[in-house]
Amino acid sequence: MDSAHPRTRPVSPVTSPFFIIAGPTAVGKSAVAVAVSERCGGEIVSADAFQIYRGLDVLTAKPSSDLRARVPHHLIGEIPLTTSFDVAQYLRAARACIAEIHARGRVPIVTGGTGLYLRALTHGLADLPGADAQLRADLESQPPAELQRRLAKLDPAGAAQIDLQNPRRVIRALEVCLLTGRPFSSFREQWAATPPGIRGIVLTLDRATLNAHIDQRTAAMFADGVLDEVRACGDTSATAGQTLGLREIHAHLAGEISRADCIGAIQLATRRYAKRQMTWFRRETFLETVDVASISDLGQFAESLAQKAAG
Repeated sequence: MDSAHPRTRPVSPVTSPFFIIAGPTAVGKSAVAVAVSERCGGEIVSADAFQIYRGLDVLTAKPSSDLRARVPHHLIGEIPLTTSFDVAQYLRAARACIAEIHARGRVPIVTGGTGLYLRALTHGLADLPGADAQLRADLESQPPAELQRRLAKLDPAGAAQIDLQNPRRVIRALEVCLLTGRPFSSFREQWAATPPGIRGIVLTLDRATLNAHIDQRTAAMFADGVLDEVRACGDTSATAGQTLGLREIHAHLAGEISRADCIGAIQLATRRYAKRQMTWFRRETFLETVDVASISDLGQFAESLAQKAAG
């Protein structure tokens, strides 16, 4: 490997104990996580790639001020929208948060729906090369279909695993292939094993109910002023620019699509995102699956989880 592309990413997973409350967007993770934290002396560490950014509170559905006042929350609203932020940076930040929570004698409750972030915490990261500015600029100039074709040729397994509709991930996979001479998917082999001693749950809902929650929440965002929020947000980094709904709202503000079409497009994009999240979480067999519809008493449910989290 050329020294011009140093391997700077942390490799090892977090070894200090923590409890995971995962699930797709709009399933109700925040309320459960707060109820559990209150019962076990916990502090919440977010694992959400969009809520990490400062601003866009309505668009990213950050936990309400009431929930955040009840227990400490970390890694929410901490990164400027103009700053790029990736999974390696998240792993470093979350590792530090979890260590500090333990030092205070508290219980870390990791909560979120970004599967890649959670996987980094439990399995660590492959020893990947750093970004190559010239190569990345070249790749970014190519049409998405060409990028997908090249990845399928260089790494068929990788092309089958990643979201091909996300140009940033396709470009990163191609970048790794070209810099290392190895398929991007080969670096994921270390993620196959079940991590020892990890405890947690994945909250689920049937598809129709979850979609209804997503649609209702999206409509509520517009009632809560999301258009003004986006209008005032200014420039965003490439990673912050991937925030769900941002592109559609910019199109509406530019007069390219109607308000109704904007809402519908965000609802559809969010439903598709939730489907991808559930596909990811179904592979995390070390986490217990809990149907939210089966929770008849949140207090009792939270108490049972609190005992596991503190145990």
